[in-house]
Amino acid sequence: MTIYGQKKNNSIEVGAERFDLYLPLLEGKKVGIVGNHTSIIVKENKENDFTHLADTLLSLKVQVKKLFSPEHGFRGSADAGELIVDGKDTKTGLEIVSLYAENKKPTAAQLEGIDIMVFDLQDVGVRFFTYISTLHYVLEACGELNIPVIILDRPNPNAHYIDGPVLELEHTSFVGLHRVPVVYGMTIGEYGQMIVGEKWLLNEVQCDVTVIPIKNYNHKKRYSLPVKPSPNLPNDKSINLYPSLCFFEGTNVSVGRGTEMQFQIYGSPFLNDREFQFIPKPNNGSKFPKHEGLICYGKDLREIEDLEQLNLEWLLDTYQQNTYENPYFTIFFTKLAGTKKLQEQIEQGFTEKEIRKTWRDDLRDFKEIRKKYLIYR
Repeated sequence: MTIYGQKKNNSIEVGAERFDLYLPLLEGKKVGIVGNHTSIIVKENKENDFTHLADTLLSLKVQVKKLFSPEHGFRGSADAGELIVDGKDTKTGLEIVSLYAENKKPTAAQLEGIDIMVFDLQDVGVRFFTYISTLHYVLEACGELNIPVIILDRPNPNAHYIDGPVLELEHTSFVGLHRVPVVYGMTIGEYGQMIVGEKWLLNEVQCDVTVIPIKNYNHKKRYSLPVKPSPNLPNDKSINLYPSLCFFEGTNVSVGRGTEMQFQIYGSPFLNDREFQFIPKPNNGSKFPKHEGLICYGKDLREIEDLEQLNLEWLLDTYQQNTYENPYFTIFFTKLAGTKKLQEQIEQGFTEKEIRKTWRDDLRDFKEIRKKYLIYR
């Protein structure tokens, strides 16, 4: 049997590829997998050649009994926010339980017969990317039933900085469950340790968590994802811009959904003094894009240098260009920001420097908490 993922010593080896560390933990156990299209094993030294974790473990005679699917579905084809229904995986024939439908937390009935849970999702290190919320509920449900969880860690492509407002608990939602900044600088394995260690689970339940660490990795090491983490993050540039541009999802400005430049451009029909333009149309990543069929004027960001912090300039600029006939903010903006203060500051004419100053104390406090759970430096 060929085991994939055996690469040169100086290359990054993700948790899923470190079979010697976790296959012994699965021996004789009935296994559940929380995964999707990013749960892959890359073949040795071969780009764009990989197998899915579920397929690989089954081929290694691991007793995989059930699959659990986050936002975008187990094979990763659903739009953002689209309802994911239970079903069967067409390739393996295994039952798929949706964690993005009526219940985002696995029920006791759904976990029946599972001895151990394997969690393997490619996160992007941003609070409103929902895979960390899925992790929270999986840890909570498994902790309540004394089911151990193995997190197969993967690099965070936005681990090189920490920035943004820290969420206020009165604004918790599935796009923000914890008092962390928008960009938190941790891998999903480190984050899982923090969820349990800080007793953020319901009733402070504890969960037996094992993180299979990444080999040859640190937070400053840039990592290009082998597959896109969601349908509307198609490349490294979109992933880098996502923390800053996603705020536009709570405004009347499009981030390019319905084009092939998602999260690399922005625009709206009201910004008609700008030269750059695009027309959103339904596509595989967005069946009903914002401003569908309308000319959107805005900015093309595909050639700018990678960001080292959140950019608020684009928000402030487009807000100032707005008119009363076109309401700028939606109620979703507060959920994304995790606070009402950011919208209020923008409306009151705060500069970017003034807004950043209000984040300083909360960011300092978070960094102290974060230190306790770091696996990589």
